[in-house]
Amino acid sequence: MTMSPRERAEFVNAYTRVLITTWSDDAFAGRLDTDPAAALRECGIDLPAEAIVDVLRVIPEGEQEGSLDVQIEAWERGAETGHYSLYVPGTPQVDTAELSESDLDSIAAGLFACCCCCPCCCCT
Repeated sequence: MTMSPRERAEFVNAYTRVLITTWSDDAFAGRLDTDPAAALRECGIDLPAEAIVDVLRVIPEGEQEGSLDVQIEAWERGAETGHYSLYVPGTPQVDTAELSESDLDSIAAGLFACCCCCPCCCCT
């Protein structure tokens, strides 16, 4: 079963909520592992009562590229078979390196642009 554009958009929004909530809430992540159907329902994804959901924490090798499309295809297969695969990759790591003084200076120096359309003290 192929999702319509509207169904796909709704699924992507709900799937995004699942990922963000999993990454930020340990209690939700635990519920996703123990009762995936109920956890998914919390994020707007309803499944048939007899559905089986496998929560996969590792995306198979070679499927990392375009992983959203891989997830959508897996979900569409699940709608046909009743056996759903939900890919939940690990929390993305954000580079928290600090900017140096020179980095800050280069950002602030000379890059000011006036947003008004008439000449003012900044532009003249």
